[in-house]
Amino acid sequence: MALNLNNLSLRISAGRPDQFPADPLPQVAFSGRSNVGKSSLINSLLGRKALARVSSSPGKTITVNFYEADRQLFLVDLPGYGFARRGAAEKAVWSDLTDGYFTRNRNLDRLRLVVQLLDSRIGPTADDETMLQYLAGSGLPYLIVATKCDKLGAAERRQAEQRLAAHRLIPAGCPVIFYSAPRGEGKTELWRRIADATGVRP
Repeated sequence: MALNLNNLSLRISAGRPDQFPADPLPQVAFSGRSNVGKSSLINSLLGRKALARVSSSPGKTITVNFYEADRQLFLVDLPGYGFARRGAAEKAVWSDLTDGYFTRNRNLDRLRLVVQLLDSRIGPTADDETMLQYLAGSGLPYLIVATKCDKLGAAERRQAEQRLAAHRLIPAGCPVIFYSAPRGEGKTELWRRIADATGVRP
């Protein structure tokens, strides 16, 4: 059954793993560093301007946000990592909460896809590489979304594509989708990948 994207809600902003919803819905998780554009991408995917709040202070909120789409699917916004001005205590909270999503999520068997966001302008940072290593060893299905591609010129775009294709931590065959939230580039392909993974179609 097709998703009704007019029926959307922020189900919960969970600050602890025991707050994660237990509903038996497929989950798609979005991972990436602070300010990589996760909220903008989620809003773009869902055709909303402000369902996912775009923070003016990257890394300010440390929660796992579960967006429920038509009672058929959870889009899960994981806390942004790699925010330089975050203190050690906050980094520990981020690490514990994100680790908890992958290790203490009672519905982990419902996680159908991890969407790993990278900034197309700079490629994987050291923190991104740590996450890519984790995903590679986890056995979880994942793909790469290269955000903010509208900010690249044609030559820069080709260089970014080549850089990601050759990166040692992005295996051959791993889908890489270049995405522009303002232009909608990549939206159709990403939804197709989500639909293939979850059986839920927009």
